[in-house]
Amino acid sequence: MYAANTDWCNRHVARCLAACVGVMFMSLMLTSAARAAAEDEVRTTFERFVAAQNAHDIKTVESLLLGSPDFLWITRGAAVWGHEAAIKRFTILYQGVWRLEPEASNLRIAFPGAGVAQVHVPIIFTIGTAGQTAQQTRFLMNLILVTTPNGWKVSSILPIPAPAQ
Repeated sequence: MYAANTDWCNRHVARCLAACVGVMFMSLMLTSAARAAAEDEVRTTFERFVAAQNAHDIKTVESLLLGSPDFLWITRGAAVWGHEAAIKRFTILYQGVWRLEPEASNLRIAFPGAGVAQVHVPIIFTIGTAGQTAQQTRFLMNLILVTTPNGWKVSSILPIPAPAQ
């Protein structure tokens, strides 16, 4: 009688372990799928942001920035705080030459927390005021995006000058 109970217990434990492993595997698969979907959404938002900047499309740029006074953009060694201040600055800069050329093959996306994505990509930035010769500079572009009810929004733009290659 004791041997029969032991066999039943062993089979039961084995089934429970197999079920747990299956649930863990499915959870990992779902987590990987969710991460891949989020990564695609962030990449698409970044691509739209670059395209809008290159087109000097201020309305689209405005829609992709986090509508918050906590939005931060570091530009030319100065901090531009807030959505409205950033839009004013972009509007002025778009009167001249403004072009971004990201190295798409080196784009990296990280998720440091729930609902937060960090985009890092080397980029060639061509800028010049109207009537002046435009200058090209290589940057390591870093953006932080946050998810909102209206999709991913850029909450900070942090370019770091990089040596030319």
